[in-house]
Amino acid sequence: MSKTIILSNRLPLQISIENDKLDVTPSVGGLATGLKSFHKDGDSVWVGWPGLTEEEIPEDLKEDVQKKAKEENCVAVHLTSAEIDGFYYGFSNRTVWPLFHYFMEYTESDEEHWQIYKQVNQKYADKILELYKDGDVIWVHDYQLLLVPNMIREQEPEAVIGFFNHIPFPSYEVFRTLPWRDEVLKGVLGADLIGFHTYDYERHFLSSVSRILRHQVDFNEITLPDRIVKVDSFPMGIDYRKFEQAALDHFEKTSETKSELQRRLDHHLDATPDAKLILSIDRLDYTKGIAHRIRAYEYFLDRNPEYIEKVRLVMLAVPSRSNVPQYRRLKREVDELVGRINGKFSTVNWTPIWYFYRSMPFENLIDLYTTCEIALLTPIRDGMNLVAKEYIATRTDKTGVLILSEMAGAAHEMNEALIINPNNFEQVSEALKTAFHMPKEEQMERNKMLQKRLRRYSVEKWAQDFMKALRTTRENRDAFKSIRITPEISDEILKQFRQAEKRILFIDYDGTLVDFVDKPENAKPDEDLKELIRALNESENTDVVLISGRDKNTLGSWWQDVPVELISEHGVWMRQINGEWELAENVKSEWMDAVRPVIESFVDRTPGTFIEEKNYSLAWHYRKADPELGEIRANELSNTLKELIANRGLSVLEGNKVLEIKSSDVNKGKACTKKLVGENYDFIFAIGDDWTDEYMFRELPETSYTVKVGIKKTSARYYVEGTPRVRTLLEKFNENS
Repeated sequence: MSKTIILSNRLPLQISIENDKLDVTPSVGGLATGLKSFHKDGDSVWVGWPGLTEEEIPEDLKEDVQKKAKEENCVAVHLTSAEIDGFYYGFSNRTVWPLFHYFMEYTESDEEHWQIYKQVNQKYADKILELYKDGDVIWVHDYQLLLVPNMIREQEPEAVIGFFNHIPFPSYEVFRTLPWRDEVLKGVLGADLIGFHTYDYERHFLSSVSRILRHQVDFNEITLPDRIVKVDSFPMGIDYRKFEQAALDHFEKTSETKSELQRRLDHHLDATPDAKLILSIDRLDYTKGIAHRIRAYEYFLDRNPEYIEKVRLVMLAVPSRSNVPQYRRLKREVDELVGRINGKFSTVNWTPIWYFYRSMPFENLIDLYTTCEIALLTPIRDGMNLVAKEYIATRTDKTGVLILSEMAGAAHEMNEALIINPNNFEQVSEALKTAFHMPKEEQMERNKMLQKRLRRYSVEKWAQDFMKALRTTRENRDAFKSIRITPEISDEILKQFRQAEKRILFIDYDGTLVDFVDKPENAKPDEDLKELIRALNESENTDVVLISGRDKNTLGSWWQDVPVELISEHGVWMRQINGEWELAENVKSEWMDAVRPVIESFVDRTPGTFIEEKNYSLAWHYRKADPELGEIRANELSNTLKELIANRGLSVLEGNKVLEIKSSDVNKGKACTKKLVGENYDFIFAIGDDWTDEYMFRELPETSYTVKVGIKKTSARYYVEGTPRVRTLLEKFNENS
């Protein structure tokens, strides 16, 4: 039976050693909490690091670690202290984390850390491959494992792989500064489905893929040579029932069963019934805007002294990555700010900030959520921010006001909160005043809407939606009309090739025999390719026709030493073996003088584009242009040209990063059918990658073997993944001729 394999940096377990014995407790917070119920209820295995380095685990306990993990359907990946330093504290948290959160000044580019990051990613991938069976679904999580999807894909090409990024994905202008940007993008693109919390992050990722790797992006789909990758946004929810029930249980407690923290909070409320508590809960991380928040609170008290002794900021900062220099500096800064502000505003009976620097048990979190009338969450950048959702879920009487940074992913779903710019202290100050005076009726109306949405889109629904979309990608692989040429299909085609008495092969050039390049003149055939075509054409009863959109002079010069028939400019010119170029169609070129200035104006306005002038057509190339601008200009130029050439017997051909204007009577399909007239070919084969080749696929006899290069919607019967597979297939023809 197939299973789901979940992969994350850490297991949802905390394994420690006490008195030479293993102690196993569930992890709290983040992904571990979010996926706990999904993992528990489903047929899944969770792979990750158990929290102890190899040096920290005695040899006689290493087997016990795996046993304890297995009891919870988990598999441990063991890492050395050097690997943790380079992989986690190094590349993950000194390179990826700050860069993806737009803190470029904190971003380090350390080659040694990068090498360790790659090695550890391979270690995780190898563990997955040990567990993987056909039919399993793999779900990889977060920025520590960006390379794993493609590492798995290289070994298991048919695997169904999902990847979810739980932190922001930066804009192209920021991401492009990463020295290893190509490798990171290729690593993530090993997945079939890539998920983000918000559409903004999805859009940034697609933009980077388009601009850096130059892959075709259509809406939220990325076309690779062998697959189509889907990218979508799935805002992560919380275990709503857990927090709601915890809040209900909290209110059932008696004075004897309440926690010490709750008794202190109650004492404050009894002593100052008109005062309000403002809650701030975060990991101590520079992305959370804690120092900004404290300064904004100071600004609020400075501008509004009437709130002194009427409000108190209850601030919980959970220790995080304390061995990273920026985090140690942040700790000192926050300590100094809290001390200064408490010294500045404190009275005999009141301190403006209660500051806790520690982790708190779940019970105490519920105490804070249910007691504080206002939650102030102002991250500078945050992938989602589940604290905002947890706070609303615990407000069972529907009172309470959430002030939330627009930079948090959660802000996209929680419009009923007071949304602020964390850098605008005046706006934060005004939001605090609004929250302080907001009528209960308005609080309840806002929270009613928020709770309804959060209850409906819980973490279970998030996981189900992602997995449903991931499984759909498997079905979509077979949704194309064309069929991938498997070894079995290849054998059948070769069998028909061998048995045929007369064969013909129509072969496109650019994108089929050679990959596309920035400059068309750099796509000359190599000697191995020339020898392959020569040998094929010399095979008994076999005709080879190279059919291309290129101009006759270029195509002719490149293949002048090879006895092969050529068709250029989509069928305008034909050259028999050892013959001269002949005009195959009665075409005109007078129109070019009227059209050329229009295209030149687009070249002037679109950097990276150029005109290719052929004998009877004009082509506008935009492969080197900015991808988004190129597509916009291509649509604009196409519409302009269609109006200009109406009723002139011309058409606009939209190819691979090129627009070509030519006679409507000329296309590859017409050229191929002319070649077949009067001949008795019993094996017809045609292969190409572009829209221009669709004419060929449609007009050749139904018995022909038509092949598209790349996964695209096509009229061809079959497809292959890329130019290397084309050469492999042609080499097999040569061997079987």
